[in-house]
Amino acid sequence: MSRNRFLDQLGIEDPIIQAPMAGGPTTPELVAAVSNAGGLGSLGAAYMTPDQITEAIRQIRSLTDKPFNVNLFAGGYDPASADSDAGPMLAMLSDIHLHLGLPEPVAPVLQPDPFPGQFEAVLQARPAVFSFTFGIPERNAFSRLKSAGIFTIGTATISEEARQLEQAGVDAIVAQGGEAGAHRGTFAASFEDAMVPTFELVRGTVSAVRIPVIASGGIMDGREIAAALRLGAAAAQLGTAFLACPESGASEAYKQVILSARTDTTVITRAFSGRPARGIPNDFVEKLADKKEMILPYPLQNSLTRAMRTAAAKRGDARFLSLWAGQGVAGSRSMPASELVRLIAEEIRTAEAEAAA
Repeated sequence: MSRNRFLDQLGIEDPIIQAPMAGGPTTPELVAAVSNAGGLGSLGAAYMTPDQITEAIRQIRSLTDKPFNVNLFAGGYDPASADSDAGPMLAMLSDIHLHLGLPEPVAPVLQPDPFPGQFEAVLQARPAVFSFTFGIPERNAFSRLKSAGIFTIGTATISEEARQLEQAGVDAIVAQGGEAGAHRGTFAASFEDAMVPTFELVRGTVSAVRIPVIASGGIMDGREIAAALRLGAAAAQLGTAFLACPESGASEAYKQVILSARTDTTVITRAFSGRPARGIPNDFVEKLADKKEMILPYPLQNSLTRAMRTAAAKRGDARFLSLWAGQGVAGSRSMPASELVRLIAEEIRTAEAEAAA
């Protein structure tokens, strides 16, 4: 497999990055397994407290001495959302809470943006890589990261976002195509205008910036990574591909839905968090399909549905889970993460050899 400067900068063997899926899937065990196998493991820490971030990083370091990434949400908090009327959503959730044995739902309170405290915890722990999505941190954050020797990766869904990220001082950019699972990282355009197909976005981003570009969105195997590399990407980031691994913290009900997918049935929905995200539709998504006006802005909707999602995961009830998945979900494979990384790396080598023949 051909190497590039980006892999040398990160100190990894293969152009394979496990996506930082916040909310539980990216356990220390998953992160470490991917890094130990030659890829870059990533901790999705956006919903963690600073102390939890510190402890998770400590656990990862007890399992690997390889580089890994920690990811946060750098944006998305709108103070004006505190004025939203939660009444209709509370009424709709009441029956679901009763079904799940939960207390009556209560209106969420907009909490302060957790990013500043989380960022300090990351800086203090000094992982090899820090990545972010939903926006761009303040400029002094980049000088502090650089002083700490931390490689930075921002998320773009259009070429203009990539240019803004480069100007801000990031070291590399994740080009998140429209096929990607979970939350959209859009911050400089409407969500509708930022649904650019992955390979088209990679091609445009490589032309727009001079720093490494990481392809992300619907990529599940080495052949697809090889195709992204031919377009100029330095690596690829895969999330859905790792959800069914035994080290993943995704609930068993979630894993079963992922593994049973035979075609792409994913949709973009605001139902669970208030922010557009791609996942497999279920009862909750369908309940709100024609009631979008009831959905609260992010992060209020996310806070309001958390109890439902947690209880549903414990009960194995996929009807009320956020089943985030990319459009390549039908290509999911269940195997230990280290085996998956090695298999994907072999697929890249095979595809490269075939292309060169």
